Amino acid sequence: MRIYNNNVVSLSYVLIITLFLSFFAPPLLRAGEAAGPGVTVLIYHRFGESRYPTTNVSAERFREQLAYLMVNNYQVISLSDLVSAIEHKTPLPDKAVVITIDDGYRSVYEVAWPILKSFGYPFTVFLYVQGIDSNSKAYMTWDQVREVQQQGGDFQDHSYSHNRMADRPKGLDEAGYRAWIRDDLRKGAQILKQHMGHQAKFLSIPYGEYNTIVQEESRKLGYEALMSQDPGSISLETDLNSIPREPILGNEWSTMKHFAEVLNRIDMPVTVLEPPPAPLKSALVKRFGATLLYPDRYEPNSLGIYVTDLGWHRAKVDGGFVSIDNDRPLQRHVNRVTVSGRDRKSGRLAMRTWMLVRPD
Repeated sequence: MRIYNNNVVSLSYVLIITLFLSFFAPPLLRAGEAAGPGVTVLIYHRFGESRYPTTNVSAERFREQLAYLMVNNYQVISLSDLVSAIEHKTPLPDKAVVITIDDGYRSVYEVAWPILKSFGYPFTVFLYVQGIDSNSKAYMTWDQVREVQQQGGDFQDHSYSHNRMADRPKGLDEAGYRAWIRDDLRKGAQILKQHMGHQAKFLSIPYGEYNTIVQEESRKLGYEALMSQDPGSISLETDLNSIPREPILGNEWSTMKHFAEVLNRIDMPVTVLEPPPAPLKSALVKRFGATLLYPDRYEPNSLGIYVTDLGWHRAKVDGGFVSIDNDRPLQRHVNRVTVSGRDRKSGRLAMRTWMLVRPD
């Protein structure tokens, strides 16, 4: 697994950030906690674009976060290295991060790229192809994409139209729905290959909204891994159909406190999800649950399940299966389900999240 050199950052800046973090950032691990392994995939969108507060992170905060990774001895690895490790069951680093950016806004080129270069960190940008192809000043140009690519930047696919793919368009049966997904992805992939000279290996699903049909059709087109926007960390048991990523954006989710918290999470490997992220047939889901691959790892009283519509509830435990019962129809169109618990040895929060889309 490739490790990148961070020594290009000026020593004076690192010392300043180290002092800042020692006063204001919470410690990554409590005394006596195990270090890992744990890999966190971060997702960014805009940089220094205060007009868009819900998707933006300031240049200053982005620089602080990259410095935090360096002074706390994180390895920033490429997305390709992460996927390869999962595929081949290669041991993951104790503390590692992957940096991803969605959409390809112009501020990636003007703001984020110079900062990333100064740290020597690898990164992947998922391009909203229609946006790039529109020649809008909001997005990078193809010339800028190629310039960054020639200097080591990785560019992958974020679909052509940026549709909400988990929502079946009205009037389409399942076969038509599947064709609609394939047509959009094929169009975007062809344009990417034309401008960049290679086939995209990875897909970031627009809005992070997926179901099993989106996953199946994407993998049929040859994508090696699919990115969600579900919170969580990575282990060798992570499903390549839905790699979780932690959004770093907005007023609350770009703070140093939140940044340190998401880095301290670990994966909770599971074998069965109930219900799975297939399109729901009813808004009433009578049970939410999962089968834990390693149930003895967690403090029993800490196991719980969170559903966006229902909040957090302590889970019933039956062997390795944890669950909650429910008699309320889901009100939200999109819900995320998270199974979580505290790791016995380290006290760190372990979690696994998946998505459910209500039939409307």
